[in-house]
Amino acid sequence: MKTVKTLLYAVAISLTSMPVSWADSCAGRWTNVSQSAETIDLGKGHTLTIFVAKGSATSDNSPQNGVGQCGGYVLTTPDGKMRLAYACARKNKDGDSWSDTGGIEPGAERGTWKQTGGTGVFAGKTSSGWWQAVVDDGKTTTGIWGGNCQ
Repeated sequence: MKTVKTLLYAVAISLTSMPVSWADSCAGRWTNVSQSAETIDLGKGHTLTIFVAKGSATSDNSPQNGVGQCGGYVLTTPDGKMRLAYACARKNKDGDSWSDTGGIEPGAERGTWKQTGGTGVFAGKTSSGWWQAVVDDGKTTTGIWGGNCQ
């Protein structure tokens, strides 16, 4: 269950308020609530946790405001390091949707994300950036995100 907590903390995913840095053209907040997680012992200290979460992304300076789901995995190696990868799809109040993929490397404070598809206002966009978990209670994770939204 600790891996699930760490996973949700890391994901989730992809926020509480944070100023946009000079390099970011957009920023916002995200939340993820764990729906399911299964940890598989791969042997010799390796584990793989597969997860599904529901969540939201909000922004005051971009159209990235919506709700949806994420799925992914956390690979833990014998030295205790964790690597996370995910994919999310969300839709806004008008029904336009976007998907993104991302992850976080062992020891990093921030993960990365990249928009991989979209409809409506999100069609043809190549947005990308960073995300960071801020609060995690083992079931719900909140964090912040920023990047170049085009």
